[in-house]
Amino acid sequence: MTPLDPPRLLTELFHHAVVVGAGKASRMAEAVETAWGPCEGLVITRYGYARPCHGIEIVEAAHPVPDQAGVAATGHMLDLLAGLDADDFVLALISGGASALLCAPFEGVTLAEKQAVNAALLTSGAPIGDMNAVRKQLSRFKGGQLAAAAWPARMLALMISDAPGDDPATIGSGPTAGAPGTPAEARAILDRWSIGPTAAIEAATAGKRRAPATRIGRSQPHLFEKASRPVQGGGAGFAGASKGAATIPASVWRGLSEE
Repeated sequence: MTPLDPPRLLTELFHHAVVVGAGKASRMAEAVETAWGPCEGLVITRYGYARPCHGIEIVEAAHPVPDQAGVAATGHMLDLLAGLDADDFVLALISGGASALLCAPFEGVTLAEKQAVNAALLTSGAPIGDMNAVRKQLSRFKGGQLAAAAWPARMLALMISDAPGDDPATIGSGPTAGAPGTPAEARAILDRWSIGPTAAIEAATAGKRRAPATRIGRSQPHLFEKASRPVQGGGAGFAGASKGAATIPASVWRGLSEE
């Protein structure tokens, strides 16, 4: 099917469009604006990796251990998503590094506590899957909660993968896809790697915690896969994932609007 013009389709199908993202997504945002023109939105990238955009705000923050700049930018992103409704659309640009850059600590957990746990996991030798499983339980953004924050707006995710298997639920700790896991799993990982939790982190990883009412259950995950598959690595990967936003078939846009 011949792709149609995304800006015209967005105007036709949706009331309001926002671009958000994190990781290596400043390059992706630059490519999106090259194809679509200036867009409203916010992308968080690591220090020294910002790219010029005309509409999308690019904010730099720390990676791999989060900092206050990341917390402030993530809070701003939540504010952008909070007022959206069912007639709105979100394009999410997610790549490796998003897990540390999207930083919204779970209630009661401080940034310093998250920094300490991240640093301990990094030095412990824990695999990235274990690190992300813990991060999800200490976050208001990971494990599908970015998508939940945008509800009831429609969302489409374009991803660059640095995760084995290219599973959207593991790229950047799965902010737009995937189950958030359980507190018990996170606590077992901390015990396995001999990381002693603070009282607040112990509370966040103890007992049962209700999973967020994620957007993914309503938005048909197969639409994400049809629109753009995760791309391994950088270079051509950046171009493939970013230009994908400009060549998504009209049927996918219409499918998103008709859910």
